Amino acid sequence: MHRWTDPADTPADLKGCVATFGNFDGVHRGHQVVIATLRAEAARRGVPAVALTFDPHPVQVLHPERAPELISPAGLHERLLEETGIDGLLVVPFTRAYAQQSAEDFIISTFVDGLGVSALVVGADTKGFGVGYTGDVDLIRELGDRHGFEVIVVQDQGDDRRWSSSAVREHLRLGEVAEAAAILGRPHRVIGIVVHGYHRGRELGYPTANLERRARGVVPADGVYAGWLTRLDMDPADRDYRLPAAISVGTNPTFEGTERTVEAYCLDRTDLDLYGEEVAVDFVAHIRPTLKFDSIDALLEAMAQDVVACRSILAP
Repeated sequence: MHRWTDPADTPADLKGCVATFGNFDGVHRGHQVVIATLRAEAARRGVPAVALTFDPHPVQVLHPERAPELISPAGLHERLLEETGIDGLLVVPFTRAYAQQSAEDFIISTFVDGLGVSALVVGADTKGFGVGYTGDVDLIRELGDRHGFEVIVVQDQGDDRRWSSSAVREHLRLGEVAEAAAILGRPHRVIGIVVHGYHRGRELGYPTANLERRARGVVPADGVYAGWLTRLDMDPADRDYRLPAAISVGTNPTFEGTERTVEAYCLDRTDLDLYGEEVAVDFVAHIRPTLKFDSIDALLEAMAQDVVACRSILAP
């Protein structure tokens, strides 16, 4: 996949492409349908498939006070888009100055002059782009007629409700990681470096990998979860690359903790040294809420039950 940041620098072999644009936060199943349509149409025409996205998220620039926490920030976002099989990813730096162009200028300068698109694939809910938030599907169709590119509109996708990044965030806020995964098409992932904690887990016989406080990705509600720990610095062919885990999110109230942490105990493994490694924690199922126990023995009994539950859920 070729990545670049300025439509004017589009490689010649990517011009004439079929393209789409959006924030694609989480690259959820709705986004995946749009990109699958993009790829299918590009294959039919025998041209490249290109996606355009923005960095940072426009709301972070224009309205930072209400900017959403990103489901798939930075490198994870681009990795997920690359995995869809697109040929090119145009990552436009989003600034206040850039936001001052009209919706019409954005479409013409980017997709007509820059990419020379033969077709533009958009979701039915595409709207609110350009200064004054005036851009919508009707404008794109009008410009397509005027400048000779086809507009392909993908209808809203979903089961009981439309698949959206907002719905994913809401499920994660409530600890509903299985429901979030149903929209994402995969378990929700948080990435971070393993750092030293208080080493209480090791003392209790359950050594945990503690993620740095600035871990990337929306951290679900406090609770205990079944999931996976993936060692991103390791060869994927290694047997220890991806490990089943019991994951705890919270402040460790039994020990009067105040700092919210994400900790993962790799099931039945006490021999791992993960400090300094970049790892991904994937949330599969909610086990129970975070509780304050009256004694260490009561905590140990609960942890043992958590491990049994996680082992059952994650068993092949």
